[in-house]
Amino acid sequence: MRGLGLVFRRCVPRRTRERILGTITPGTAESGRHFGAEDVAFAEDLGRLARQLGELPGLNASLASIADRGAAPRGALAYLLGPCDLTDMSLDDLLAGLRSGQVPALARAISIVENGRPGFERLLSAIHPSVGRARRIGVTGPPGAGKSTLVERLVMAYRARGLRVGVVAVDPTSPFTGGALLGDRIRMEGIALDEGVFIRSMATRGSLGGLAIATREVCDLVDAAGFDRIIVETVGVGQSELDVARTADTTVLVLVPESGDGIQALKSGVMEIADVFVVNKADRPGADRLRQELEITLGIRRGHAFRHVPAHHGALKGGRRGDEPEDDGAWRHPVLATVAAKGEGIDGLVEALDRHHAWLERTGGLAERRRRRLVERTREVLDRAARQWIWQETNAAESVRDRLDELAGGRVSPYELAAEILDGLKQGVRV
Repeated sequence: MRGLGLVFRRCVPRRTRERILGTITPGTAESGRHFGAEDVAFAEDLGRLARQLGELPGLNASLASIADRGAAPRGALAYLLGPCDLTDMSLDDLLAGLRSGQVPALARAISIVENGRPGFERLLSAIHPSVGRARRIGVTGPPGAGKSTLVERLVMAYRARGLRVGVVAVDPTSPFTGGALLGDRIRMEGIALDEGVFIRSMATRGSLGGLAIATREVCDLVDAAGFDRIIVETVGVGQSELDVARTADTTVLVLVPESGDGIQALKSGVMEIADVFVVNKADRPGADRLRQELEITLGIRRGHAFRHVPAHHGALKGGRRGDEPEDDGAWRHPVLATVAAKGEGIDGLVEALDRHHAWLERTGGLAERRRRRLVERTREVLDRAARQWIWQETNAAESVRDRLDELAGGRVSPYELAAEILDGLKQGVRV
């Protein structure tokens, strides 16, 4: 056993740990002191908790080894109960927990990856062969469109089919305080206690693409844990937050009658990445008009703008709304109406998602999208490693700081200085 701390940190929420520990805080203990009676009793109680949770006995040996090194009581317990990462948790144990679908193991793995703790890249490399079974669905749209409620209803529909569903909900980070409310899960209270549902809230942490920095890696972990569907809900986006399209197999754009007029619908950006369009809150005035404008906009791109616009006698031009094209085999984006708060239209959305996935598999688009994701991921990892090496392993930062007066005085430009630093790196000199 690697110590009670692993069990305590793995199984007890942080706030509960803080209440239990009270005044015990991490720190370097004074030497020459041993455990007092109260500390030993406290540790034995936690040891019984550990054994009840299925851990092997071994607490006394761990405590004795720390006491022999002269640790103070509170310092020794802080050692056992301090932060946990892959340097003191067996990677094999964590992978075994992930592959067996254990939620505590998944939550711990996500924390390690999201916080960039030592060993997180080894963890992601180890799960790579297990990734690719789950369908990934991105749900995006402007603030107030009802994305969280729609996701909750979508999860319920999948759970009715017996599928396990993971939800990754992204909330914006305050540019002033650095905090995030992480309130999306509050709107999903109807599914929060379902054992077949895993919900993880993430903060953007300054990322501007509608997702958090580690969202794709977190989706990989949820995939490796055996979930059948992964739904990624973005922050409320505008017209240029397009990261969700690089993360999901199918992207759903949720709009409401107040989303804008026809000119707004013609704009590029998020309109171009969606595979399925949903007009939520369709019981409000203007919903039918918005659906019609969306269909006209999509029709213009396909070259048959008014195919599904009702004629003056009420019949639809070109056939039934929702028919797929019979000629070129291209995906024709459905425009669906839902009232998520009442559960209306959800079955049609699930059907559209299934049809799109089947179309992707039939045309080879699914494999192509996933291959493109792997290329982008590799580039991101390489870019991150290169930046880290340049600014942490070389003297590039010192070079910029030493020549700041020249930069400010206009004697050298940022481009010239960057070129000098880069030339030095190319020649093997760490500037």
